[in-house]
Amino acid sequence: MRPARALIDLGALQDNYLLARRLGGGKAVAVIKADAYGHGAVRCARALEPIADAFGVACIEEALELRQAGIRAPILLLEGFLEADELPLIDRHRLWTVLASPWQLDALARYRPAAPLQVWLKLDSGMHRLGLSPDDFARALQQLSADPRIASIVAMSHLARADELDSDFTDIQRAVFEAATRDFHGPTSLGNSPALLGWPGIRSDWVRPGLMLYGASPFPLEAPIRHVLRPVMQLESRLIAVRALAAGEAVGYGARFTAPVPMRIGVVALGYADGYPQLAPNGTPVVVDGVTTRLVGRVSMDMLTVDITELPQAGVGSQVVLWGPQPLPTPSQIAQACGTSGYALLCGIKRVRREYLGAAGAATIGQTASASLPG
Repeated sequence: MRPARALIDLGALQDNYLLARRLGGGKAVAVIKADAYGHGAVRCARALEPIADAFGVACIEEALELRQAGIRAPILLLEGFLEADELPLIDRHRLWTVLASPWQLDALARYRPAAPLQVWLKLDSGMHRLGLSPDDFARALQQLSADPRIASIVAMSHLARADELDSDFTDIQRAVFEAATRDFHGPTSLGNSPALLGWPGIRSDWVRPGLMLYGASPFPLEAPIRHVLRPVMQLESRLIAVRALAAGEAVGYGARFTAPVPMRIGVVALGYADGYPQLAPNGTPVVVDGVTTRLVGRVSMDMLTVDITELPQAGVGSQVVLWGPQPLPTPSQIAQACGTSGYALLCGIKRVRREYLGAAGAATIGQTASASLPG
């Protein structure tokens, strides 16, 4: 069996969710779209369902996967319905839907649900992607509030630059949102992961943590973060070959790395088809048998190569950890080293098998990793 695997610590996931809810001061939608950012939506939802107020997904397909798996908690369609013929499914499965475009309001006006619907009305407060203008938002809010087919309304918006702690645009968006909801007496939702971690002045009845659930930071590594997140995923594999390079010999495609002195190189069974960044530079930290070393050479589809010159004990079968909880390189550290984001890094994970830890009676990632290291 191919040794590449992702260990998913469900206890860390639960802790990160509870932290998000404490920071928000109200209820929290656990965003598990994109297969829970590469962590497995169904298993993450099952772990969170006893404590989560609701789940957030991108589309109807993701919501139906959860319902078919037996998840009964509220599920919010963050993009709303993408076709009017999804409304009967929303009705049947008691989904919550965002309303963010005039055509969605028109389609809803023509639909007669079996029971009143729960909707989230989205204001475009400055992101200019989805959402209604302030004038359209005000009219829609008035119409929906008087509509007996609507059970409840949450007023929401989305922050475009909350991951930039030195930008004033978040305060501008907050002011637009507060002005638009001044006369609305129902619940509101504004905070996402960067708002929860970096903008303590932003408060709403509902928050929508995404990236932070999985223990990755939305900020650059040097940004001050007062709250500790627990990385949920440990990505690992094993050495499947060891090569000796003479000084002047290169390894991998494009001869991107040439040995300056005689070196030992370990070949790892994991590559960009598994989700590791293809453009990871030479020197990106990698842990072999518990010791930090470095990536050398270009990452290929199924393999990558690491420097084990100073690790005489390392050989075929040695454990290789690409990222995980501290003191390992974290997903945030690897993302920054590779010039990508934590979002793209985690969502790109595929093909590796997932193993879930941290449930009642199970080991945590740290315990499992320590137990697997040679003594």
